[in-house]
Amino acid sequence: MAQDHARETPKQRWDRNFADLLQELRVAQTGVQILFAFLLTLPFSSGFPETTAFQRDIYLVALLCAAAATAMIIAPVAFHRALFRQGRKPELVRFGHKMATGGLFFMFVSMSAAVLLITDFILSRTMAIILSVLAALFFITLWAILPWTHRDWGEPDESAEEIEERRENPEE
Repeated sequence: MAQDHARETPKQRWDRNFADLLQELRVAQTGVQILFAFLLTLPFSSGFPETTAFQRDIYLVALLCAAAATAMIIAPVAFHRALFRQGRKPELVRFGHKMATGGLFFMFVSMSAAVLLITDFILSRTMAIILSVLAALFFITLWAILPWTHRDWGEPDESAEEIEERRENPEE
């Protein structure tokens, strides 16, 4: 697979990176939409009036972060529409990467807050905090620590500077 990547033109590489990004966004979008839908319906459930002020504050954090995650994960679609057929795939991929990263951060906060909200509703505050911290650490491990510590697996893609340099000096 790395050999195939070595023969890619810069345009093919950006197209592949964009396709990869879209696939990642599809996965994240499903998760954040399910979480957001759950949070949107929660105030209309029969038990919601029994929540404490702390639980309602946590609910607002979860809801607003889910909304931010949804906006950021869907933003590359709007950006793509604005740049459609302008040959600006590098900008689109860079923007999409930033939005996906930000969206995952807000999804992490929202999911952690949702865990805290639910566990605080059904368990003691101490147990809820312990379980929520454990859940947050689990998310951080899977979404940040493991990817960060294994980012040098395989062949990295060329940087934008390397691609530009290769364009300017094709005979090298």
